Amino acid sequence: MSESNQNSQKMMFIDPHIHMASRTTDDYQTMRASGIVAVIEPAFWMGQPRTAVGSFKDYFSSLVGWERFRAAQFGIRHYCCIGLNAKEANNEALSEEVMEILPLYACKEGVVAIGEIGFDDITPAEEKFFRLQLELALEQDMLVMVHTPHRNKKTGTSRSMDLIEDIGLSPNRVVIDHNNEETMQEVLDRGYWTGFTIYPHTKMGNERMAEVVRRYGCERIIVDSSADWGESDPLAVPKTARLMLDRGIPANHVRAVCYENAIAAYGQTGQMQADDWLNPMPIDQRQLFSGNSVLRGQEPIVNGIPEKNLVQ
Repeated sequence: MSESNQNSQKMMFIDPHIHMASRTTDDYQTMRASGIVAVIEPAFWMGQPRTAVGSFKDYFSSLVGWERFRAAQFGIRHYCCIGLNAKEANNEALSEEVMEILPLYACKEGVVAIGEIGFDDITPAEEKFFRLQLELALEQDMLVMVHTPHRNKKTGTSRSMDLIEDIGLSPNRVVIDHNNEETMQEVLDRGYWTGFTIYPHTKMGNERMAEVVRRYGCERIIVDSSADWGESDPLAVPKTARLMLDRGIPANHVRAVCYENAIAAYGQTGQMQADDWLNPMPIDQRQLFSGNSVLRGQEPIVNGIPEKNLVQ
């Protein structure tokens, strides 16, 4: 085994932007086996427009409830962000209703930020609800995760930071995500945490990511997968870490961008700390959530031991 593979196997990883509601139990198992110890799941759209505020209530409840339980049953600590995604902000009547319920969920245990929020098509409605959610974050002393648009990314990213600074939020309390080589210099220069999403065909590839870290170092840079219901990879963070080590990136830089910086950024809330996964509660897969089990016929595992092998 190469030295870089040995180093990557010893590392722990955090995926600080992944949509686990779209992933399967197999993903949780392979993620944990690959060294992922914690995830952050930001609220986003579900592939088609929601038509009633009740669907948002149910979705937000799943992020702070069922998904948190499901992850823990497979050895991964789950945190989330709560927000109105830019893609859905253009339905202004519904968005007004969503804004009324956001504070109720923002204060729940395990919520580390308002997000992901920002621009999609950079419309007046998107800006209106982006601003309202930034104001909510300021009022509640919360962090913010910003989605930068797929189109007109540089313009949308600059405008996002202008709005944030106009509201009065400190850049150190904001993660600007989905960056690329076109946006990252301004984001770093203005003092924000700078997220990069590793996707198979869009956003940022892992080879490009390795070159970014080689050129810019590791300060305030965060790697994530944003894996969702499209073609994406829930193992993008550990795979990118391994590639960076293979390319000669120092191990301490790899550890920073794939683990430590996420803690430094999102740990500011007090909701996320390394002790959560370094000294976790024992796993007991016999537990239920609202009467539901994560199991589908397999033997329950209790603190690493099959139930049938437990000493009675």
